[in-house]
Formats: sequence, C-alpha cells, structure tokens
Amino acid sequence: MADKLQATEEQLAYAKLLDKGMKLGLLMLVITFTVYVTGIFSPHVPVNDLPTYWSMPVKDYLKATGIHAGWSWLGMVGKGDFLNFIGIAFLSAVTIFCYIRIIPILFRKKDTVYAFLAIIEVLVLVLAASGILKGGGH
Repeated sequence: MADKLQATEEQLAYAKLLDKGMKLGLLMLVITFTVYVTGIFSPHVPVNDLPTYWSMPVKDYLKATGIHAGWSWLGMVGKGDFLNFIGIAFLSAVTIFCYIRIIPILFRKKDTVYAFLAIIEVLVLVLAASGILKGGGH
C-alpha cells in the first residue's frame, strides 16, 4: 500500500489562515452588500443612474462620476457603493497574510530559500497592491 501524502506544517498553517480569511472576507462582502442594497448609506452613483454609465469606457466613467482610480476609494468608503470595496480589499490581502504566517515556520525549519521566496512574494504583492508597481495599460 502506498504511503499517504501528508501536508507540511507550513501548508497547514497557510491553509488554515486562508480558510479563516476567506470566510471572514465573504462575511464582509455579504454585510457590506446588504448595507448597499438596503440603502443604509447612500451611494456615490445613484442606482438609477448606473445604466447611463454602463457603456462608457472606464476612463470616461471615472471622469463623469468624479471618481479617481487607485486607493482613492478609501476616502469614499462612507458611500454604499464603495463600502463593498472593504471586503474585496481584505480578500485580496489574505494571501499576503498567509505568506507572512508561514515565514517564521520556514526559518525555524531552516528552509531559508523558501523563507526568502515567501518574503519576496510578500514584498511583490504589497508593492503591486500599493500602486507603486504598474503594469498593463492602466
């Protein structure tokens, strides 16, 4: 009989944090969407006006609605349609938290190459999220 494969300590730590982060992020999305659809916070772009903007290129949409690209949404988080971004940003950051979680385990196990790769991964993801690293046509 073949030996069963077993997950490593760092794989289990990563997966456990990913599972909790995914569930928390999903809960955040459900709550913020509920707040949006119930109208507890008024939206920046009224729902009835949305069809006007659907066919616009992003650049034109942003200009017409007075929205700025990047992290400027943080200043509009009090609006119902931007409140949803909290859960999205959190879910986007979960992978970073997972890598940070396993770095001490990798160093303790003397897997220094993997530890440094995890550190580099965290740095790349943080730089990309910050907007410092730009790619594509944006």
